[in-house]
Amino acid sequence: ALLRLLTPPPRTKAPPAGGSHQGRGLVQFVLGARVGQRNTRLFWAACRAYENGIGDDLARHLTDAAVRTGLTEREARATIASAARLTAGREA
Repeated sequence: ALLRLLTPPPRTKAPPAGGSHQGRGLVQFVLGARVGQRNTRLFWAACRAYENGIGDDLARHLTDAAVRTGLTEREARATIASAARLTAGREA
């Protein structure tokens, strides 16, 4: 209970129901990115989302999170598209 009081609330809308806890965790991972790691974290999170079949559902939320960290929407979309291409056919 104390940890909940000390932890700030999520800064984005919750991902779609299909994403569940895993989707929220990936969005939070992207939100935690600092300068120098934003694109790498976004790419990693997008790869995990696509590998687990929630990439398309989570893409908008990952984009929003990346924009909040300082990437442009264009950069975020390009990174997510790269992750989708890389993981095509490798889903779990």
